[in-house]
Amino acid sequence: MDTLCKFNGSDCYGAKELEVLLELSSLLSNKEIDLDEALRILAEHLKAERIILTVLNRESSHITIEGSYGLSDKEKKEAVYEIGQGTIGRVIESGENILVPKIAVSDEFLNLTHAPTVINGVDVSFICTPIRYKDEIIGTLSLHKVYRRVISFDYDLRLLKIVGSMIGRTLRRRQEYAEEMEQLRNENKNLKVELRNRIMPDRIKGNSGKMNEVFSLIDSVASTDATVLIRGESGVGKELVADAIHYNSARKNKPFIKVNCAALPESLIESELFGHEKGSFTGASTTRIGRFEAANGGTIFLDEFGDIPASTQVKLLRVLQEREIERIGSTKPIKVDVRILCATNRNLEDLISKDEFREDLYYRINVFPIYIPALRERINDIPILTDFFIDKFNKRHGKNIKRITSMAIDTLMVYHWPGNIRELENCIERACILSTDQVIRTHNLPASLQTASTSETMQSGTLDFILGNMEQQIIMDALISTKGNSAKAADQLGITERMMGIRIKKYEIDPKRFKV
Repeated sequence: MDTLCKFNGSDCYGAKELEVLLELSSLLSNKEIDLDEALRILAEHLKAERIILTVLNRESSHITIEGSYGLSDKEKKEAVYEIGQGTIGRVIESGENILVPKIAVSDEFLNLTHAPTVINGVDVSFICTPIRYKDEIIGTLSLHKVYRRVISFDYDLRLLKIVGSMIGRTLRRRQEYAEEMEQLRNENKNLKVELRNRIMPDRIKGNSGKMNEVFSLIDSVASTDATVLIRGESGVGKELVADAIHYNSARKNKPFIKVNCAALPESLIESELFGHEKGSFTGASTTRIGRFEAANGGTIFLDEFGDIPASTQVKLLRVLQEREIERIGSTKPIKVDVRILCATNRNLEDLISKDEFREDLYYRINVFPIYIPALRERINDIPILTDFFIDKFNKRHGKNIKRITSMAIDTLMVYHWPGNIRELENCIERACILSTDQVIRTHNLPASLQTASTSETMQSGTLDFILGNMEQQIIMDALISTKGNSAKAADQLGITERMMGIRIKKYEIDPKRFKV
């Protein structure tokens, strides 16, 4: 027997539902599908407090929120379920609909999104239905709702299932994209580990983002013959980077000559680099080849390059341009096949402005610059460096240090490290020697590390000034890691793009500087 809906016109459930489904169908057919907008339309029609769309990642078995209505970005990020965990996890596992009439008294309802359980004295209910695509469960669609009158849940559940089937194809695409990204992240992580192990595994240590960038640069340039300029403060490990470049190059079985330019007197540096003929000056009793000739076919590493005197800079410019040298006292040019690596802790641009360094030489050596971050810029590497040095000094001094206390690690990580890794190495060697119970403790560390005032690392100025400097540095670090993408940097720091824009303007930061 035919029945008529008791609600006519604008109150007809069927007419309203049809309008909503037509609107959702139109929205979901667009190329750029806005799932949150679709869920908003559904929520307003059902008068739901919240609607949550989750997707199952088959690679990690994690269930994450793909779209929502009524949730903050933070709540969406923090809510990650496992198969069989909570109501959503059980729906994924069983493939059955689940109704929780009162979430306030349910032991199964985890409430990872911190949803209100009672609104104006009325209990909140929860309905969750699985989303299938070709007989495979790929996610869930659920709602939180206050039922203020006696009414069947069947209508809301039926509409959730219809919309879930409409969203299924879109959700499958997003599921596959999320799984692909997860796989790429894992492959990237494995490649970085492999890269670290290939680039001098026993010498260079670090797994911070900045050191991974250094490893990547070394890997890119090592196989070429490009001139490399290694920059960074004293004690950061510039020589180790030079070692890594040479020993991962095609010249690794050829000579590798190292020259500390700052250690050579100005009167002898040319003779050391280019050699001299017999009788060319007082004391030159024999002919002597220089470091460039000795490195022929291999690599020469010029450390402290910024300290080379102006007279020698001219001759070095010729070596870089013509790949030939002249011994002191000779007019005969000698061709050399040498790869040149340079390192300095000095500000060459500042030296150029003072006419202490040749600008044309700077452009010749600055073919492929590599900046080595200071230890205070890679604080997260301190634990792995500490373990490496403990193992090193156990072998050297016959010790058996088994661990370092968390308080001692904390002390190391708050120190400013003006001497960088070299200072850390000396500090750990001292602590290993002083330890009497196979454990490095805070009191084994130098006194200068234990307070900011004694180590002269206390920052001066008002609290606002100090915090402002810290905030500026954090924002710049985020922009560096995202290659100048302020939107990604904002997401990384957990702030809105508007807040990021305000701070970029406040500190006069130009994101374009960090683009590559």
